[in-house]
Amino acid sequence: MSDVVVVGSGPNGLATAVILARAGLDVEVYEAQDTAGGGSRTAELTVPGYRHDVCAGAHPMALASPFFRAFDLPAHGVELLAPQVSYAHPLDGGAAGLAWRDLDRTVHDLGRDGAAWRSLFGPLVERWSEVVDLAMSDLRGIPADLPTAVRFGLRMMEQGSPLWNMRFREAAAPALLSGVAAHAITPPRALPAVGAGLLLGTLAHAGGWVLPRGGSQAIPDALIAELERLGGRVVTDHRVDSLAEFGDARTVVLDTAPAELLRIAGTDLPDRYAARLRRVRYGGAACKVDFALSGPVPWQAEGCDLAGTLHLVGTRVQAMAAERSIAAGQHAARPYVLAIQPGVVDPSRAPAGGHTFYTYAHVPNGSTRDMTESVIKQVERFAPGFRDLILASHVRTGAEMPDHNSNYVGGDISVGAMTLRQTLFRPTPRWNPYATPLPGVYLCSAATPPGPGVHGMNGLHAAGHVLRDEFGIDTDPLELLRAPQVSA
Repeated sequence: MSDVVVVGSGPNGLATAVILARAGLDVEVYEAQDTAGGGSRTAELTVPGYRHDVCAGAHPMALASPFFRAFDLPAHGVELLAPQVSYAHPLDGGAAGLAWRDLDRTVHDLGRDGAAWRSLFGPLVERWSEVVDLAMSDLRGIPADLPTAVRFGLRMMEQGSPLWNMRFREAAAPALLSGVAAHAITPPRALPAVGAGLLLGTLAHAGGWVLPRGGSQAIPDALIAELERLGGRVVTDHRVDSLAEFGDARTVVLDTAPAELLRIAGTDLPDRYAARLRRVRYGGAACKVDFALSGPVPWQAEGCDLAGTLHLVGTRVQAMAAERSIAAGQHAARPYVLAIQPGVVDPSRAPAGGHTFYTYAHVPNGSTRDMTESVIKQVERFAPGFRDLILASHVRTGAEMPDHNSNYVGGDISVGAMTLRQTLFRPTPRWNPYATPLPGVYLCSAATPPGPGVHGMNGLHAAGHVLRDEFGIDTDPLELLRAPQVSA
């Protein structure tokens, strides 16, 4: 009999499992797919020898989140590679905004808008760990660093209001900010999108957006190795259909979307709570298109060849128009495309001379449209000749995304629309969003605070409640991670 069963082996489920195992509990993890890792898996999707990240590709939080700072991925064998340019935003005509890891260089390149960029991000970069702690909290208490919270909040209010263009005079800087805000798959002036943009933009200049050597799979592999070292187990290719399967376990923690919680718990859930879960809105989706290339992408704009991540949509106005289309349930004529080129720092992803190229296009929830041609056109817009490099491609439409991860309902990789309400009250309004009304049953997925991303913090917060409320262990989960450990 296990003390704890975790359902789902994404980064949050594994974070929960490792923390509970560090506390001396017997932990089992169950995964429906034949490989563990959830949204952080890597596979040969196109041509043998070309390794593609299945969902998450770049990892701003791998160095920054409190969970990973305490766990220490490099100490567990994960080599995190930081491109010189964290992200780039090309514009028509061969120009581009470049978010260098070096804030000073970014400011210099932005010309007349450089001082405005520094005033926006400089104070946040100086206090980047406090910014991360604020954003990665459970959103239920008073911020530990009120001055940083005020600075962050004022910048959110500015960029989430009609004043958002007041500080900028040229095209590159506002486009650079809107591109990163659109990661939330919601119009980039919405407050949750602005918050995401400010957080990710800060991390671009504080350590960078790193790429794990060999692929994102390295992150869950490191967590699994630690769990197994502590005596825990991961069972793959096992779809959980009922909580009754784990009747002997003291606690069950689900790294699942609300829809999956409803499916697994069934009629055991109280009617009112179940009704609230059914009202969870799922947001815009991603259509993932991966390419095997015979060479590097021929970007027009200088510096884009050094970027790990690129946002392909054009100006701030064009980004807003594209995201408003998705919010209205329509495909954008020129969609927002996020691209990652791991070969800029990691030649191990493809045979000599070749490159893997990761993209996803924003589409309406449940979209069945194959966006391959639309993606190619958006890349060609900023890199003429890209089409000639394509050896093979692989597409997974928004509607098909749940086939490899059931948390992505309709292709929503955020596991719930990033509205203001659903950011503050994920998945439903409860003081403890990780506990369900069922005794001993908890939720630890991206559907809980602080929301989506490969940071492990949903799992950490859930683990803290499990330790205190189910096992009477008051030790700070971060202290458990930092403490020297011996094998089970």
